[in-house]
Amino acid sequence: MRLIRRIATRTPDIVGSPWAFLTAILLTLFWIAWGFFAAFSETWLLVPSAVASVVTFLIVFSLQYTQNRDTRAIQLKLDEILRGTDRARSELVKLERLSDEELSQIEDEIVELREQEAEDDAA
Repeated sequence: MRLIRRIATRTPDIVGSPWAFLTAILLTLFWIAWGFFAAFSETWLLVPSAVASVVTFLIVFSLQYTQNRDTRAIQLKLDEILRGTDRARSELVKLERLSDEELSQIEDEIVELREQEAEDDAA
């Protein structure tokens, strides 16, 4: 499990680097050049398509894992900030688990509080 986590967290760094982009460009140019020698055959078209599909499939799952992990870490940090702030409402700590309707209701409350504070500051 540790190896999978390490691979999944390193993949976005590698894939998002300038070197990965340069590698993709070079591979594309090599593929096009190879097409002249392969007479632009069906195999010439299918091999890169299959490889690209598999690589894309794996990268999507890796990126999703990393995004979920980052979001979870951010939520925990925000929860800690809310917990340590006197004026913060403790019910906001697990906000991400509420229904869409409950989120809309809290959003309306916060917008109303913000507008009241703006009016108080203007007065």
